[in-house]
Amino acid sequence: MARATGKSAHSRDAKGSSRARKTAPREPQPKSAARKGRAQDNLEPQQARSRESLRKLLKAAAEVLGQHGVEGTTIPRIAAHAGLTAGAIYRRFNDKDELLETMILGILDRQDERLRTGLTPEMAAQIPLPVFTEQIVHSLVVSYRANAGLMRAMRQFVRTRKDTEFWKKACRSEVRSYERLVDLFLANAKSIRHPEPKVAVSLGLMMVISTLQELVLDTTEMRVWKGLMPPDDGTLKDELIRAFLGYLGAT
Repeated sequence: MARATGKSAHSRDAKGSSRARKTAPREPQPKSAARKGRAQDNLEPQQARSRESLRKLLKAAAEVLGQHGVEGTTIPRIAAHAGLTAGAIYRRFNDKDELLETMILGILDRQDERLRTGLTPEMAAQIPLPVFTEQIVHSLVVSYRANAGLMRAMRQFVRTRKDTEFWKKACRSEVRSYERLVDLFLANAKSIRHPEPKVAVSLGLMMVISTLQELVLDTTEMRVWKGLMPPDDGTLKDELIRAFLGYLGAT
């Protein structure tokens, strides 16, 4: 009798515990935390897609600008090139000018970043000045020739925005990149016999770049001068190197 009573009591306790476990409510998750978690899960892919979409848009704007010039670059043409709708572009930018400003500043900033991280003055000092000059001039000639349309249109657009905040930013970025390049050459100042090495490098580089702008970008009058200018890019590169090193009095 005692055993039966004990067994019965144990069964009732077990059943009660089982029912309690089944009916015990779960600890509710705070709604704000749940919403935050879902929002965070969705946010990163959305941001990644947005960055990729912007990258494609700016790339398309650069390609259209290089192919069609400032006047021929339109929002519908950029949209078609990027595989987007014109409305999608206008949701990001007010007009063509704002889009082109963003694209150009991005190009200039990336150029400056490559100069900042690609080669330090300490590394440049290990390269003989004539070899380093050949590398830089070769790179400039190739870049100007490959990107002539885009560079020409960028120069034209920047000039039309003179004294705007965009123009000031573009100028600061270009000067900063130019100063980095000058510093790389000055890492070999001991090989420069000119009494003012910094002035010589700065002016020498300006002469090289101005020549490329005249011969490669501003091509409308070049047929008149054809017989007096280097006949090909290889000869042009060699003459620019000779002129630059000669002016520096490089050893």
